[in-house]
Amino acid sequence: MSIQQRRERERAERHRLIVDAARDLAETEGWDAVTTRRLAERVEYSQPVLYSHFKGKDAIVRAVAVQGFVELGERLRAARGGQDGPAALRAAAEEYLAFAQARPALYDAMFVRRVDLPFGTAETPDELRAAFGEFIAAVAPVAAQRDLETLTEVVWSALHGLATLTDGRRLRPDHARARLDLLLAAFLE
Repeated sequence: MSIQQRRERERAERHRLIVDAARDLAETEGWDAVTTRRLAERVEYSQPVLYSHFKGKDAIVRAVAVQGFVELGERLRAARGGQDGPAALRAAAEEYLAFAQARPALYDAMFVRRVDLPFGTAETPDELRAAFGEFIAAVAPVAAQRDLETLTEVVWSALHGLATLTDGRRLRPDHARARLDLLLAAFLE
C-alpha cells in the first residue's frame, strides 16, 4: 500500500469517526449538543482537524443525513423482501415509521432540520435517490394509472406527518395501527 493510499484510508476513517460521533451525540443529547468542540473531544482530534473534513456543523449534519438515507434504503428494501402489492407497501410503511421512532435524531437530520441536500433534482445525491427508489418500488404495484413518483411523494409525505406528529406526542399512542390502516387504505383504492 502506498503512502497516499494509507493517508486516504486514514482520512476516510477520521471522516467516518466524526460522523458516527455526531450521530451518537445527537441521539443521546440532541442536535444542540453537537458542536465542533464536543466532537473534537469525542474523537480525540483538534477542531482544525474537524474543519479539514467539514466546514461546520451543517456539513456534519448533512453527512449524517446522507448516511441515514443509506440505512433507510437498506431497511426499506429488507422490509419489502419478496413481497409485492399492498403487503410490500405496508411493510415499507411500517419500517419507515419504525426507523423514525428508533432513530429520532437521525430522522431529524434527514427530514426535519434544514440541510443543504437537494431533493428531487439532478443534484440529488445517489444515497437519497436509492432510498426514494425503495419507496417507489413499494408504491409501484398499487399505483395503477396514477403518476408513480407523485403518488410516492404523497405516501412519503403522509408517513412523514405520522412520524413527526407521533414523535411530538401530538397523536393518541393507542391508535397508531388504526391510523396506518386508514392511510394505506386511502392509497389502495
